[in-house]
Amino acid sequence: MQTYLIMVNPMPKPRMTRSDKWNKRPIVNHWNAYKDLVRLECNKIQLQTLPDEIISETFIIQMPGSWTEKKKKEMNEKPHQQEPDIDNIEKGIFDILCPDGDSHIWKTGIRQKIWGRTGAIILTLPQ
Repeated sequence: MQTYLIMVNPMPKPRMTRSDKWNKRPIVNHWNAYKDLVRLECNKIQLQTLPDEIISETFIIQMPGSWTEKKKKEMNEKPHQQEPDIDNIEKGIFDILCPDGDSHIWKTGIRQKIWGRTGAIILTLPQ
């Protein structure tokens, strides 16, 4: 097994419309910047694409700065049980790391979404 730590705050893939090709909405611009950042971080750790099997995926969602220190200590590494949905975050990562499509992925293991002080994505892949 090999574990990869991608130091970006996970973001769900937005629902795209046909007009997004020429009329870029702010969410689309944000998504494109996120894709570039994920690719840059993946190049640093030499992760070019995903294999056909994923052992585990952990999405660490950064806690809001408006939270008190007490609440941050209480919620650190606790389940993140609100939007964005784990499926949409996973779909975004698959689309970024599998530019030719993710149809080859046949098995994903443990998926979890938790709170953290900084955002990150942890992928555990077979050797």
